[in-house]
Amino acid sequence: MFDDVPPFMTIEQAAKVLQLGRSKTYELSVEWERSGGTSGLPFVWFGHQKRIPRAVLHRFVDATLTPPAA
Repeated sequence: MFDDVPPFMTIEQAAKVLQLGRSKTYELSVEWERSGGTSGLPFVWFGHQKRIPRAVLHRFVDATLTPPAA
């Protein structure tokens, strides 16, 4: 599914893959940073730019599709 995307994506590229808006994707990255990594969309810094690793998208989608434990 994600084989054709680069190993590290900009917020805009990740938003396109996730079919979300750029603002929502950025908001999810801010949530991850503010929550200490407990929720949101993980990213790494390359200088002053956020990049979303391809592997993170796999985990993010899998976690979204998995129902919460009862």
